[in-house]
Amino acid sequence: MARIAIDMDGVMADSTQQYINWYANRYGVTISKESLLGKPETTGFPLDGVVRQFLFEPNFFRTKPVIPGAREVIKALHDKHEVFIVSAAMEFPLSLAEKLAWLEEHFPFISWHHIVFCGYKHIVDADYLIDDHVKNLSTFKGEPLLFTAPHNIHVQEFKRVNNWDEVGALLL
Repeated sequence: MARIAIDMDGVMADSTQQYINWYANRYGVTISKESLLGKPETTGFPLDGVVRQFLFEPNFFRTKPVIPGAREVIKALHDKHEVFIVSAAMEFPLSLAEKLAWLEEHFPFISWHHIVFCGYKHIVDADYLIDDHVKNLSTFKGEPLLFTAPHNIHVQEFKRVNNWDEVGALLL
């Protein structure tokens, strides 16, 4: 049995699609995911800097779409391994309650005992960390798995998983 730590935003919850949805709703302009490839997260939109402001608005974290396959594969991982959800939630005060409510709705099989909201993730002790940010994977002592997101498409120094089917094939 392995201990698997899984990031929420960009791995379970589709942050990129949420940025696109909120920008389209607010400004009436739809941006494609492909146009964001290789650009730092929250950038690449016509009005520079506004997407980062969405992170401080009520319901931003509560209404993110679930990344396809996440629910099914995480449930299977949960049944076979020790799974923890690890999210750097402290930077955005509204995100704590919203992320917890989101997890309760979409991943009700994950107990609050297995949810860790933190700042830096270097404190995480697990066999695997599935994350979309290099800053979290670079200090991880176990096996880091880079979950593909537009902002990390050019990163090559970590083992990459492109979707939840690949995670399942590797860890189940």
